[in-house]
Amino acid sequence: MKRTFEVGCLVLVGMAALGCQKKPAPPAAAAMQAMPVQTATVALAPVPQSSEYVATIKSRRSATLQPQVDGRLTQIQVHSGDHVKAGQVLMAIDPLHQVAAVEAQRATERQKKALFDYNTQENERQHKLFDAGITSRSVYDQASQAFENAKADYESAVASRKSAEEQLAYYTIRAPFDGVVGDIPVHVGDYVAPATMLTTLDEGKDLEAYIYVPTERAGQVRQGLEVELTDTAGKVIERSKIDFLSAQVDSTLQGILVKAPVHATADVLRNAQMVKARVIWSTSQMAVVPVLAVSRLGGQSFVFVVQQQDGRVFARQIGVTLGDTVGNAYSVSSGLNVGDKVIVSSTQFLVNGMPVMPLPGA
Repeated sequence: MKRTFEVGCLVLVGMAALGCQKKPAPPAAAAMQAMPVQTATVALAPVPQSSEYVATIKSRRSATLQPQVDGRLTQIQVHSGDHVKAGQVLMAIDPLHQVAAVEAQRATERQKKALFDYNTQENERQHKLFDAGITSRSVYDQASQAFENAKADYESAVASRKSAEEQLAYYTIRAPFDGVVGDIPVHVGDYVAPATMLTTLDEGKDLEAYIYVPTERAGQVRQGLEVELTDTAGKVIERSKIDFLSAQVDSTLQGILVKAPVHATADVLRNAQMVKARVIWSTSQMAVVPVLAVSRLGGQSFVFVVQQQDGRVFARQIGVTLGDTVGNAYSVSSGLNVGDKVIVSSTQFLVNGMPVMPLPGA
């Protein structure tokens, strides 16, 4: 009876062992499922070869207004930012001293005119008497000399009066052209002199971009090169071309001044504004990849490329050397070949060698 029980136990243990051996192991592929991804094919595209510099926007018509006379400032009729017309009164300096000088010159002119008129009549009278043989040549010559002296004195008085009146006009500061008033650092009551800056006036059009190109680029820079002006975010504000090339090198900056016309309105670009200028030297065909395909780690740029091997489709991480941006893509100088399929979705979840499943229609 005991032996029969032991045999039964052995049979049960053997059956249990056989049952355990027949249980299938999970396949390795089930441990990591393929991730669906969108892909893009690497293609050639025209890529500009360029250099970026800092440019200063300057107006062809921008003036710093300073007085031509000295005196006390009595009126300021405009505010900073006002749009003014040519000839419009901006400020006034106390003219009382010059007004007195003008009145004195006018009085002198009237005096000289009266003497000139008298000598004119006397010269004519003596001329008639001399022709009639009543007076001598000496008397007539004296009358003629007095006439010439009176004429010269009168003409001098007229010139002095006009000069004084022109000087009086300098006490009224007017806009030399249509434009926008800049900062006004002076105040009513200030004593101003020819060295005092009253304000600035910018026309707000006919702008130019001043760009200093390093001397090592002297052999490449030329008129007609394309220039892209961009803001701090890299957005292109305007496209232009170099139309001026200085024949001299700036000794301070060791650069060559080039200019490009700017047609943007004053609400986009202003006088003395600093922007970035991208000078395009040439254009060549290069491989490009979408921005979404590029990842960075430790200062290195890389992409994931779809590869197939032994029936497996997986993502392979490849380091790349990037060039300039072209729209929403990067140019690639090394690391990829035309026709490679780069992954543009879920790149943050990928690891090297991970199975992927390219989605149809990508």
